[in-house]
Amino acid sequence: MCRWAAYIGAPIFLEDIISRPAHSLIVQARDASECKTAINADGFGVAWYAHRPEPGLYRDVLPAWSDHNLRALAEQVKSSLFLAHVRASTGTATSRNNCHPFTHGRWSFMHNGQIGGFERFRKRADMLIPDALYDQRRGATDSEALFLLAVAEGLEDDPKGALERAAGQLHDLSVGYGTTPHLRLTCALSDGDRLYALRYASDDFAPSLYHRWSASRNGRAVVSEPLETGEADWVPVAPGTFMTFEEDQARSEPFVPVTSSAGMDCTGTAPLKVMVR
Repeated sequence: MCRWAAYIGAPIFLEDIISRPAHSLIVQARDASECKTAINADGFGVAWYAHRPEPGLYRDVLPAWSDHNLRALAEQVKSSLFLAHVRASTGTATSRNNCHPFTHGRWSFMHNGQIGGFERFRKRADMLIPDALYDQRRGATDSEALFLLAVAEGLEDDPKGALERAAGQLHDLSVGYGTTPHLRLTCALSDGDRLYALRYASDDFAPSLYHRWSASRNGRAVVSEPLETGEADWVPVAPGTFMTFEEDQARSEPFVPVTSSAGMDCTGTAPLKVMVR
C-alpha cells in the first residue's frame, strides 16, 4: 500500500504538505500508521498546477526522505492545487514510470490500493486500453491501467462515471481470475480546476482517507493519514464514496463500480459464472 496527500485552495508551498507537518507525507513514507506496511520507499512523485493548464510533474525512485531535490523543490514551489504520493509496490518494479502521479493532458491521477491478481491478467487489462491511448502506457502498474481506462471511459466529462466503469472492468477481471481482494482503492485526481477523491473496496478493508478544511490557510488537504496528530477535525471519508472539492465546498456521492454479475474468464472475453462478493 502507498500513502498520498493532495491540496486545493489558496496557494501554499508544497513543503506545507510534503515535509513540514509532524506527520507529513515524507514522515509517512517511513512511518505510516494506517497502512499494512509502515515503509513506503519504492519511489515518490508530485504533480502541481501553476501557470499552465497541464501539471508539472516530478517523480523518482528514491525513498522520499532521502531525496534532497524533492525537499528543495517543495521549499520553493507554490501551488493552489497539487497531488503528492509515496509508493509501496504491490509487485511491479521500482521504476520512475511506475511512480505516481500519472498525467494525461491536464489530468493528474494517483492511487493507493490493489487489484487482486493483476499480475496474472495484466495483458488482458492492457488490451482494454484503446489504441489511441496506449502510447501513454509507460509503466506496468494496475494504477496507470485504471487511469487510462478512465480516460477512455470519458474522464473529461464524467469523472465519477468514468472511474466507476473503469474500476468495474478491472474488478470483473479479478473476479474471473478468482483472486482476492478484487478491488481496494483510494484515488485522487484533478483537471486543474477541481480535486476529486474516492474510497472503495470490494471487501471490508478500504484504505483510509481523510480531508480537512483550514480556515487560516484557506485551503483543504485530502490525505491517506492526518498530517498532524493533534488536530481533531479531520473528516474520515466513508467507503463507497466519491468526493468533489472546489473552493471551500466538499460534495460527496456514492461510488459504485459498474460490474457484471459474472467475472471475465481467463481469455478476457466470456464471463465466468462466479459469485461477486
